Amino acid sequence: MEPSARFEEVQIPLREPVHGIESVSGVLGIPEWWPTGSRIGIILAHAQRSNHEDPQLVELHRALTDRKYLTLRFNFPYAEAKKKKPDPLPVLERAYRSAAAFLGRDPTAAPAHLFAGGKDLGALVAAQLAAGRVRLDGVFFLGFPLHLQDRPETTRSEALFRIISPMLFAQGSRDRLCDIPTLKHTLLRVGAPTTLQVVEEADHLFRVAKKSGRSAEDVHHEILSTLEGWIQKIQGE
Repeated sequence: MEPSARFEEVQIPLREPVHGIESVSGVLGIPEWWPTGSRIGIILAHAQRSNHEDPQLVELHRALTDRKYLTLRFNFPYAEAKKKKPDPLPVLERAYRSAAAFLGRDPTAAPAHLFAGGKDLGALVAAQLAAGRVRLDGVFFLGFPLHLQDRPETTRSEALFRIISPMLFAQGSRDRLCDIPTLKHTLLRVGAPTTLQVVEEADHLFRVAKKSGRSAEDVHHEILSTLEGWIQKIQGE
């Protein structure tokens, strides 16, 4: 049986060339009968040492599209140019803004509600985006890199205090880049509504050891159900 959703490889134009490239690769997930229903769009950004073909990201992207969300995952310029070192944060943020603009390029099919997020570095850039002037219904972080590895005293949380949209944090209990008590203390000082889901036995990239008794599928379903439940709650409100 053919899937009802369809997935299109796209090129997202950048506002200015980076590494000699004028666009980055992306995959647009278009649900059946779009645009109908709540018309919710979701953007997913990849981790630092990955790209938009990260298997976890691909799986989440497909699952969300099957659940009637218009979805987009994309490369940051350094990943498109196959460079290891990430671009400066302002360059990454501009690329994310280009992705958001791409979703709204056709007014007749643009989402009425937009949620933006990402994994690891993608989460950090999504926070910068949400702290700016981009209108978002919510922003979600899959493994927010709150501090340097094993150094919770080096928090980089400034953008969180400028965000007015609801925020969702999904963090592994073994995340060495986000100490959970430190995150909880930080969120007490954040003005916007926040939700925290601690994924037991998972590390920063949501990997679980065999001895944990959990599988990658367990983690995927937990993240998916948490994200979808959070979106539905916001839309219900």
